[in-house]
Amino acid sequence: MIKLSGKKPLYLSLLLLVILALGVGAGAAWHFYWKDRVSYPDKIVKHANDLQERIISFDSHITVPLDFGTEGTEADKDGRRQFDLVKAARGRMSGAALSILAWPEIWNGPNAPHRPSAGFVEEARHQQETRYRIIQGMVRDFPNQAAIAYSPEDFRRIASQGKLAVVISLLNAYPMGDDLDQLDHWAARGMRLFGFSYVGNNAWADSSRPLPFFNDTRDALGGLSAIGKQAVQRLNDLGVVIDVSQMSQQALDDVAALTRAPVVASHSAPRAQVDIARNLSDKDLQTIKATGGVIQVVGFSTYLRPLGQPTLDKLEALRKDFDLPPLQGLDNALMPGDAIIAAWPEKRFGEYASSLYAILDQEPKAGLKEYVDAIDYTVKKVGIDHVGISSDFNEGGGITGWMNVGENRNVTAELIQRGYSDVEIAKLWGENYLRVWEQVQKLAKPASKAPQPAIAG
Repeated sequence: MIKLSGKKPLYLSLLLLVILALGVGAGAAWHFYWKDRVSYPDKIVKHANDLQERIISFDSHITVPLDFGTEGTEADKDGRRQFDLVKAARGRMSGAALSILAWPEIWNGPNAPHRPSAGFVEEARHQQETRYRIIQGMVRDFPNQAAIAYSPEDFRRIASQGKLAVVISLLNAYPMGDDLDQLDHWAARGMRLFGFSYVGNNAWADSSRPLPFFNDTRDALGGLSAIGKQAVQRLNDLGVVIDVSQMSQQALDDVAALTRAPVVASHSAPRAQVDIARNLSDKDLQTIKATGGVIQVVGFSTYLRPLGQPTLDKLEALRKDFDLPPLQGLDNALMPGDAIIAAWPEKRFGEYASSLYAILDQEPKAGLKEYVDAIDYTVKKVGIDHVGISSDFNEGGGITGWMNVGENRNVTAELIQRGYSDVEIAKLWGENYLRVWEQVQKLAKPASKAPQPAIAG
């Protein structure tokens, strides 16, 4: 056998691949590109490709990383992150809600983790500002590829031009303190989706995941605080969509009772799939539907499929090492949520949390089957008009077959294979969310409607 050396094998291999791609057509090339993660009949592949070209496809929750736009994570390059403009174009993505997440950065500085201090509020505000500037920089530097959508009409116009329609989303009231006017400030800057909660309670709302390390207790506020209740009306007045993902059940109920406009859960899954407080109960699903809202089912692996026995065994061994009782349910399996942790020193918490997440990182990913199972379940409970799609990319989201926005068509293919019609898939991918957004804006008070900024600021 003759052994080839130098660049000739590479050139010959590339030539062979080009000939193969030209010979077998676009459908098979798509199969090759996705490296056999998923496999659908050619008819479904073609249908998914065609449909993705025609519909509005909107992902309601992608976090903006603090290093987005730096070397290796440039917006216009196919980089290591799950979202960039190259992948968005490849996946025929019409738009996304880019989340400006703000959270106490417990892992910053030497000898981390640290319990929150007054300085953490400033750090969270700095995170907000940094992420906002990143979004503004992206649309400024790449005007032919992306633009900010300030209304549903904007969204459709931008998408029709072949650009990515960016919806600015804020997640977590933590850095806002008791300043309700921050909502007006951010609405004037383009915020059109607002989520009260993340991990840990804040001054506005209880979280579905209180963190004892922050001295949190479950349902500490009994739902929304006084300022949280005022915020519901202010957001309604401003025409900003309220996001109830990550809230405690009591806080979600408070929002639903006070709002005069539909609400959304921008990145949630049904509790019937995985029984954790972070997921939505059947009652929660009905509560959101009753507002006219939408549940955007999230592609987050551990919310879609219970942990396997090998992972549970490792977690039980870890808990024994740290003198914690055996698990009762999955809530404390997915985060360090045991009440006793409130008394731990920072070093002990850090060791436990790091070990916990290292174990969880080894858990095999759920796939498109489990994801669309969750969509099926939610549709059966609340109807096709109240369900949507979200990924939670860059913040833990991603399943086998849908690990970045370039693979959006795989979701469409799985929906087609399940028997969803083109109209139903269009509703799931964006039309339901846009309908909610239109209703929210119609119910805003004219004097309070969030203006479109004349300039970024």
